[in-house]
Amino acid sequence: MTIVEKILAKKSNKERVVPGENIWVDVDNLLTHDVCGPGAASIFKREFGENAKVWDKEKVILIPDHYIFTKDKYAMRNLEIVKEFAKEQDLKYYYEPFTSDYKGVCHIAFAEEGHAMPGKVMFGTDSHTCTAGAFGQFATGIGNTDAGFILGTGRLWVKVPETIRFTFNGKFPKYVMGKDIVLQTIGDIGFDGATYCCMQYDGEAIGDLNMDERMTICNMAIEAGGKCGIIEPDQTTIDYVKARTDAPFDVYHSDADATYKSEHIYEAAEMEPVVAQPYSPANVEKAKNLEDVKITRSYIGSCTGGKTTDFYAAAEILKGRKTVVDTFIVPATTKVEKDLNEIKIGDETLMEILEKAGCLIGPPSCGACLGGPEDTFGRTHANEVVISTTNRNFHGRMGSMESKVYLASPYTAAASAVTGYITDPRKFMEGE
Repeated sequence: MTIVEKILAKKSNKERVVPGENIWVDVDNLLTHDVCGPGAASIFKREFGENAKVWDKEKVILIPDHYIFTKDKYAMRNLEIVKEFAKEQDLKYYYEPFTSDYKGVCHIAFAEEGHAMPGKVMFGTDSHTCTAGAFGQFATGIGNTDAGFILGTGRLWVKVPETIRFTFNGKFPKYVMGKDIVLQTIGDIGFDGATYCCMQYDGEAIGDLNMDERMTICNMAIEAGGKCGIIEPDQTTIDYVKARTDAPFDVYHSDADATYKSEHIYEAAEMEPVVAQPYSPANVEKAKNLEDVKITRSYIGSCTGGKTTDFYAAAEILKGRKTVVDTFIVPATTKVEKDLNEIKIGDETLMEILEKAGCLIGPPSCGACLGGPEDTFGRTHANEVVISTTNRNFHGRMGSMESKVYLASPYTAAASAVTGYITDPRKFMEGE
């Protein structure tokens, strides 16, 4: 069996499961936030009763993150609804905005707070819940109706997905990041090429990546229609998890004779920086072939591109240089923001480098990744051309329906911010 099949077999109390089989799965965690939390809570109360209690108050993770720093009355109403729900249910893991408990983007905070663990089954009311697959667990997005059912029962009816395998042999060049890796694979199979499949990434080169980069890769499985993304746990995974929790977990790996829907093999050394052009994450082209595209802004942030590793990469490019377009920096979490003020390159912190380069710094949150209200930091306006480390570039995704969004790695977004055109980051990297 594949790693995903083994996890689902364990959580359905079966010795074996096969793709296409429908099973009842015991859920380890349900993740929700300010956008979908109110809907999920409403359905739960409608179906189980106004005074019903969730199946396990320590397994519901509630992390408001999407529309936090805004004056929009509807966004503020949602925050009040989830706050009230967390209080009445006595949820252990509710990270309240505007307090010291606030964390930031749910997908990254989920990992930072020690909730992501190998062998677990986690559902979330957000399509990028698949981020947690980086820890060797089954993690996928669901709708509010399914979430309401889980809140009441702790179980869900699931079809076992087929698995598509992506193997990267050798070592990646320094200028290739997790964003380049996942964009390349999505571009190769198409925006629907992994519909209801697990996208499994492995090989020596994947094993060399830190957890930030692995999360970037798994985060975007949904952009190819994937049910989930997954990377088998190794010592890097275990060290990260054990530094954050002492809870027990099970480690699974795919069998050598596991059956895959398809297998794709890459030589890591041959990878190059790539960019996804409007209006699809699958519309991929090499960065070096798009250098005539003039941009009006650069955006570095989100669950996909707002982690510590992402800003370190951007700072490597921006150190000693100036941006020529508005460049927005939005840390994914408060921990990442703290890292920006503590981690140094030379004698300057990452924050000092970014500020000296002329970047505009926003508070930890989803920011403009999902557009948001008019006063959202970094929200696009008509005719903006943006290079962004976010995960989607559909019409209106970051605000205006008339804006164009190009998806790229932090290296490429930073290099482009310096030139004002989409730029292959190798031009600014010594020895490359």
